[in-house]
Amino acid sequence: MIELATVIRDLRQELERAVVAAKGEVLRFELGTIELEVSVALERTAQAGAKVRFLVVESGAEAAVGATSTQRITLALQPTLAGSGHSPLVSGFADEDER
Repeated sequence: MIELATVIRDLRQELERAVVAAKGEVLRFELGTIELEVSVALERTAQAGAKVRFLVVESGAEAAVGATSTQRITLALQPTLAGSGHSPLVSGFADEDER
């Protein structure tokens, strides 16, 4: 199992790589809402200051989780460029007129 925060961080890094790799390309895609559906297990620590962690169950591992209850959740993520509020283009902006 992997923490949900790690899954989202890795997704962000992949999207950033796609934006950088496609700079200068003629065909561009605007990133719209990203829907991510995952199976999660909740883990609650019994220590002082206990917190709940959302752990993403890897494909095929649900049966191995056994006694832990899993739930399917869908996250709708809307990507924006930091500080601009604009939806990113996979290849970035072509020129100043598009900003």
